[in-house]
Amino acid sequence: MALTKNTILSHKEIEHKIKRIAYQIYESNANESELIIAGVESNGYLLARKIKTQLDKISEIKSLLCKVTIDKSNPLKPILTSIPAEDYTNKSIVLIDDVLNSGSTLIYGIKHFLDVPLKQFKTAVLVNRNHKKFPVKADFKGISLSTSLFEHVHVNLNKKPYEAYLD
Repeated sequence: MALTKNTILSHKEIEHKIKRIAYQIYESNANESELIIAGVESNGYLLARKIKTQLDKISEIKSLLCKVTIDKSNPLKPILTSIPAEDYTNKSIVLIDDVLNSGSTLIYGIKHFLDVPLKQFKTAVLVNRNHKKFPVKADFKGISLSTSLFEHVHVNLNKKPYEAYLD
């Protein structure tokens, strides 16, 4: 029996979700002069870059893009960021990943940023899967799905057309 690919979000829908998330981030940070957009490598970083581009179009907030490297198979390994901690100390941060599945990646990412004082911390994902093992939520999400544990969400943001699908 062949596995079928079920499209969850088309290219056009992903672009729309990115714009909507950018507006939501702007609304929750409207009084900020600076904002850190932190994307989990690799797809979360691609999504963060696209959200930052939209944010820059709609707001005067100075946004700084940060790549967050987390070993997803061993999240206790040191987490690396492309900017030093002093650049995000006392700032508002939005941590972005493509899919929120168990919550493991986001919670360890949040833990890393909590080593310094922050003004505000929010999370954003394109797809929220409702299978959390950790008490973490997405403040901004493109779509929420109830899926079986055996299904896998794939997100392609590398090349056009972008797509998110389930198999």
